[in-house]
Amino acid sequence: MCGKVSIVDNQSTESERHVSLAELVEEWRAHWTDLLLHDAGGPGECLVRAGELVVTPDGLGHVVDRLGRWIERVEPTEELNLARIHLRASERDRCVHIAQDVGQHIPVAANHVHIGAPLMIGTPLMVGTPLMVGTGAEADRTAPVPAPPELTWHPPVSVAVLDTGLDPHPWFARRSWLAEWGLSPEVLDGDGSPGQDRQAGHGTFVAGVVLQHAPGATLRHQRVLSSFGLTDDLTVAAGLRRIRRTASAQRMPLDVLVLTAGCHTSDNTCPPLLRREIALFDDAVVVAAAGNGATSRPFWPAALPEVLAVAATHPDGRLAAFSNHGPWVDAAAVGVDVVSSYVRLRPARNDTAPGTETRSYGFARWSGTSFAAPRVAAEVAALRHSGLDPARARAAACERHPVPR
Repeated sequence: MCGKVSIVDNQSTESERHVSLAELVEEWRAHWTDLLLHDAGGPGECLVRAGELVVTPDGLGHVVDRLGRWIERVEPTEELNLARIHLRASERDRCVHIAQDVGQHIPVAANHVHIGAPLMIGTPLMVGTPLMVGTGAEADRTAPVPAPPELTWHPPVSVAVLDTGLDPHPWFARRSWLAEWGLSPEVLDGDGSPGQDRQAGHGTFVAGVVLQHAPGATLRHQRVLSSFGLTDDLTVAAGLRRIRRTASAQRMPLDVLVLTAGCHTSDNTCPPLLRREIALFDDAVVVAAAGNGATSRPFWPAALPEVLAVAATHPDGRLAAFSNHGPWVDAAAVGVDVVSSYVRLRPARNDTAPGTETRSYGFARWSGTSFAAPRVAAEVAALRHSGLDPARARAAACERHPVPR
């Protein structure tokens, strides 16, 4: 995030103040205790999982020989044909430096933490809280949104959403693709503390954005992002691998992928694990949120040349002040005050069993590049439905959603 994150209020007035990533990390550590902020506020600032290295099998022996006395254990990750190395406590905070040193000769990297990209709203500790409407909450200037028409395109055009999950919201509960793929319900309260987690419902919101603009698309979903908006290289890579294999087993090609989280790295190059997995989707258009750090520093995987990076604008076309930008950004779409499907955790009634949660559905108003990316992904899907091949669909989507200069 390059040292600061834009904070705006629920009425989308911008540039009121900034909060350091270090402040946010302090809250996140309550849920992920192994977070390490490397080079805080500096040019190499990035967030990683402390004490973890990722290495390919052909380099594992060399790494163990080189770092033997510093290694606590080696954990194979068979799904990705990788190994996760856990360093001893004395070296946990040096994992980025160790990866840089050893990585000059062997393919090894730190395990970067990815941050979901809805806008940070309110106080420094109110991370991406949307305004809920349609379930008894006050609408607060948010008009109801009609449900997308229940269409099915033939031949099908599939859009894969890698996010927090997907709930059976009325907008898509009756669609055949939900039953075909299976359900990944949102985790609304992952820590057991009172109230809904900060980014719970994010995947359901993103899916609604896709369907509003590509109502006939077939959605596929994979949970890779926690209800607090955090994930890491290994989790994202495993999600990409899993969704590709599942789609292949079902003989369903994937036309568009949407990724709404990302990371910075100390050397501003993409984590090799992400680059490897994304390269396997050579027949799909991969769309990713550009991030909300108000910086031109590359945000991965969005900044990969083969990925379509999407910035956020106001409804009038102005680039949002919070949006990342730069020559690596390919397109822009409305990401301020977006309204879409949402699920909310309701307190249990007095006559229900302890721990029982009630879900209610409606709409929410939310801001961030997370919600610009699915808008462009839906455009790509519609263009594929019109008969364009992946390359032409990508190019046409960028032409229709230019980046403000």
